[in-house]
Amino acid sequence: MDYDTISAEAFGAGLRGFGINLLVVDVADEVAFLTEVFEMTAHRVSDDFAILVSGGTVLQLHSDGTYHANPLLGLVPENPPRGGGAELRLYDIAPEPAVARATIRGDVVLQSPTDKPHGLCEAYILSPSGYAWVPSRPLKN
Repeated sequence: MDYDTISAEAFGAGLRGFGINLLVVDVADEVAFLTEVFEMTAHRVSDDFAILVSGGTVLQLHSDGTYHANPLLGLVPENPPRGGGAELRLYDIAPEPAVARATIRGDVVLQSPTDKPHGLCEAYILSPSGYAWVPSRPLKN
């Protein structure tokens, strides 16, 4: 699928498996965060929408305004964090460089890279809309 040229109808019809779509206050801010901190690839970026790819996983961002007739918008809090209780985990993104890039940008790092008993080193970083992103890598033995 060519994410830069595909029509909205063909894109939607071509999605399979599990998908993530986040409602955000400012698409450009979220795209900058995701591309700069986690080195995701962005496609079709506009004020209202973006497609991002990380390790073969497709993520969509929609601005709040695009959901004006959607019942979900009524549940979205006015102020971050929006994704309270949800962790967006990136298993192939090393936490150390992601935290360094987030720190340079002035993003909120909830937890610095920490070795966990479940075999991962992981960090918690908030996006501009308040979603908790968790870059992680396996612990070295």
